[in-house]
Amino acid sequence: MRTKKVFKPKNIEAFKNQLLIWAQQFDDVVWLDSNNYDQKFSSYDAALAVDAFTGIQTDVDNGFEKLKEYQSTTKDWIFGYLTYDLKNDIEDLSSNNHDGLDFPDLYFFQPKRLFLLKGDEVEIQYLPVVDDEIEEDLECILDSECHTERSLSTFGDVKIKLRIHKDEYFQKVNRILEHLHHGSIYEVNFCQEFYAENTFIHPLETYQNLNNISNPPFASFVKLYDKYVLCASPERYLKKEDDTVISQPIKGTAKRSENPQEDTQLKTTLENDEKERSENIMIVDLVRNDLSKTALKGSVKVEELCKIYTFDQVHQMISTVTSKVENTTHLIDIIKSTFPMGSMTGAPKISAMKIIEELEQTKRGVYSGGIGYFTPNGDFDFNVVIRSILYNESKQYVSYSVGGAITAKSDPLKEYEECLVKAKAMREVLES
Repeated sequence: MRTKKVFKPKNIEAFKNQLLIWAQQFDDVVWLDSNNYDQKFSSYDAALAVDAFTGIQTDVDNGFEKLKEYQSTTKDWIFGYLTYDLKNDIEDLSSNNHDGLDFPDLYFFQPKRLFLLKGDEVEIQYLPVVDDEIEEDLECILDSECHTERSLSTFGDVKIKLRIHKDEYFQKVNRILEHLHHGSIYEVNFCQEFYAENTFIHPLETYQNLNNISNPPFASFVKLYDKYVLCASPERYLKKEDDTVISQPIKGTAKRSENPQEDTQLKTTLENDEKERSENIMIVDLVRNDLSKTALKGSVKVEELCKIYTFDQVHQMISTVTSKVENTTHLIDIIKSTFPMGSMTGAPKISAMKIIEELEQTKRGVYSGGIGYFTPNGDFDFNVVIRSILYNESKQYVSYSVGGAITAKSDPLKEYEECLVKAKAMREVLES
């Protein structure tokens, strides 16, 4: 049983910043932040889990079964990530592309110290082994002299390279278009990596700059010893609350404009774009099919179809699909039956993933996987890891990837330009 304390800071935004700085002393950190974005399905405004009591790190081999055993045994809060490559645990697939990051394929931990933020209150939950440290930790969090960030001089000159250059990108998209015209697939989410070698960055400072640019509803900061995920995701993968499962795939992107009239026009154009709507509807059909594997009969519903949401950097087309599940259905089975998320694969899913492996040049890893948590009572919430910078401090390797859905109506140049729009915030943060 965890010891619980409710705390009301004088300024919740200042406390969030102090909390995240204080957290850097620990080897295991997961920070989740909604940035106060007004969303329909929200349990907390932010959450911080630090200091592993128990944990699991594994490769893809039997990854979901190992996670099921760990979650069933722990029956507590656990935080972590699922990588895209866990697809190989579900289907007869492989991941043989270049991997400069070397992250574990699956990573979760049970935090000794947990902070759940909602409104102007913080619920603190500590395991018994550290529960006598709550007051001491609170004092330290509120005392700026108690914790200091590393010197910002660790920033290096970040020289970003492309794993796939523009002409090669066009060739690869044209090969996907051939598959599409043959009718073997309907849509492929094709991604490319931007990276920098022999590079030092300041992870927390970089995350804060990225988050301040984007203010997304599913931001996260993950630290696993020397490995970091700095995530500014606008997309939810999957959430379970009681007997309801919620998926909110994104397909369809338009840039923002500082001119209000032009910005409204860009939003309207996206809303009425036949290609973008067809992309989104294809993935909605895929998500409905995935959810139906564990859903009560007749319970899968499309709550929102092709709704436009506006973020600081882009307009996005988002749909919301829900289902109901039996309380006897294991939560890991719900995730396994829908993984990887359709918005990051295409349709049909297995055919799309085979083409992705053939034409992409980087192992996706954490990118296009999910970061999130499981609760003691069997609920969970995970984002989609997009708009994210991944960093291996020991290898001095920085990476971010972007992609887009290729359909029969795709224009390679427009797809390339959309990738650059999505990559803009990450590039600005790293090069500033």
